[in-house]
Amino acid sequence: MRAERGVTTRPRRKRSRLASFFLMLMLFIVAIFSAMYWYFFLRPSTEHVEPYNGEKQVIVFQGEQIDTPYLLDAQQVLLPFDFIKEHIDPDLFWDEPTKSVIVTTKDKVLRMQSDQVVAYLNKKPLNLQVPVQDVEGVRYVPLEPVEKLYSFSFRKLEDSGVLQVEKEGYAVQQAEIVAEEKAGLVRTGASHREPIVAELSSGDKVDILGEKEGWYRVLTPKGTSGFLPKGAVTLTEVRKVQLERPASTEKKAAWKPLGQKINLVWEHVVNRNPNTAEIGALPGVNVVSPTWFEMKDSEGNLTNKADPAYVKWAHQRGYKVWGLVTNGFNPDWTASVLSSFDKRETVIAQLLHYAHLYDLDGINIDFENVYLADKERLVQFMRELTPYLHEQGLTVSIDVTIKSTAETWSMFLDRPALAKIVDYVAVMTYDEHWAASPKAGSVASLPWTENGLKGVLEEVPAEKLLLGVPFYTRLWTEAKQADGKVKVSSRALYMSGAKKWIEERKLTPKLDEASGQNYVEYKDPKDGNTYKMWIEDTVSMKKRVELVEKYNLAGIAAWRRGFEEPEIWDAIQEGLNK
Repeated sequence: MRAERGVTTRPRRKRSRLASFFLMLMLFIVAIFSAMYWYFFLRPSTEHVEPYNGEKQVIVFQGEQIDTPYLLDAQQVLLPFDFIKEHIDPDLFWDEPTKSVIVTTKDKVLRMQSDQVVAYLNKKPLNLQVPVQDVEGVRYVPLEPVEKLYSFSFRKLEDSGVLQVEKEGYAVQQAEIVAEEKAGLVRTGASHREPIVAELSSGDKVDILGEKEGWYRVLTPKGTSGFLPKGAVTLTEVRKVQLERPASTEKKAAWKPLGQKINLVWEHVVNRNPNTAEIGALPGVNVVSPTWFEMKDSEGNLTNKADPAYVKWAHQRGYKVWGLVTNGFNPDWTASVLSSFDKRETVIAQLLHYAHLYDLDGINIDFENVYLADKERLVQFMRELTPYLHEQGLTVSIDVTIKSTAETWSMFLDRPALAKIVDYVAVMTYDEHWAASPKAGSVASLPWTENGLKGVLEEVPAEKLLLGVPFYTRLWTEAKQADGKVKVSSRALYMSGAKKWIEERKLTPKLDEASGQNYVEYKDPKDGNTYKMWIEDTVSMKKRVELVEKYNLAGIAAWRRGFEEPEIWDAIQEGLNK
């Protein structure tokens, strides 16, 4: 019996030791595989990758990347046709016979033909920076002309180049990165093993696009889409897209400066725009009107001298900018343009484009030297122009003269009809005695000014009327000729030039009761000529501003900036603020 027991116990010990060995081996293998699994599958990735796989000019529509990128041509953004049709405008139409993109809204039809830099908005030509293009089978549409036709926000993020597109009213939850270290590592997927696509700092805000297994899908301030752990952020406010553009159907009253009169000054631009750094203070001014647009032919094409830097400067000073449009004082071109609906539309389309392009606040029409036969056509032009400008929220004004029997200077103006259409009428009460006048006299004596004003007030409501005033005078020369006749000539002087001329001759101005202005007269001993000047200064300007108060006019309009002495602005401002 002992021998048998001995035989049976030894194998059991061997099996026990073998089992322990295998158990230890298995534990070792498990540990190895666990370490390998952690290293290869659980260890957080430190790899960094480019957003959107390095693709540039990415469109992100309400947090989602669009497969086709936008195109950039001459710094102008072009959108893929299919993107617009799928996400923005399902009614976008491609007209194959004419190779044209057709955009339609409630009150507009925009046609853009491939490879053409002239589009048609409501049948009116519109100059484009870049045309519709076809690149490797993908059709692209320029963003600029369509941007304001849609209730969408288009933001090109300069740091990343991403174009962020969102519909008006789009709302998205925002969150803020918490202070913990490495909390702002945005990854390509909902896992720590995914590569890092962006790094954010504490306090940075992100849009929350969705959730997945303890992670938020987010959009960063640079337009990068990725994932963050829920613990990395704290939810804040809801961001809602709101456009600052008024609805096209909204009717607005004419712009008025709050609690003030309009104080407008024209900016005369001949070849180059002024250096705004050299323009001093203009106390009281709230509107500047640069002479930027001029008819250049009988087809209605306009020259354009507009300067975005000038607009920016004016807006920074709180001035409204009303771009002035002139007919070049060419009656034949004017007759041709006004006689044709298509040509009138040509002018209108350009003005709408320029007003939008340069962020103008208004348009000032200055058509002079017009045939009497074109009187009704000018009114019709303003009827066709004004609704479109009002649709863009622009103020519309027109310049007129006082009433007289001069056909091409005054009689062609149907002031009552024009006043019903536009927001403001500026009456140019100057050049009582013009440059080639056969008789010396004031540019605008006070009695002549008031009488002319009263005549215009019979046709134009006071609340729409701006009193035009001169910032210049004329130095008149009366030279006796050999035959005994007196030859009269003149030259225009700035206020500073007039002041200098008077001081050099040590003259003392005296008040001329007939004109209401200071006056000087001088006989030159060298040439025997007599020189006369009716002076524009604070004395005359205060009296002109008193007329604005007396007749409760909308304000004043001065020709032109740069002709005045600095104290003139104080005189105008003081009078208008009474």
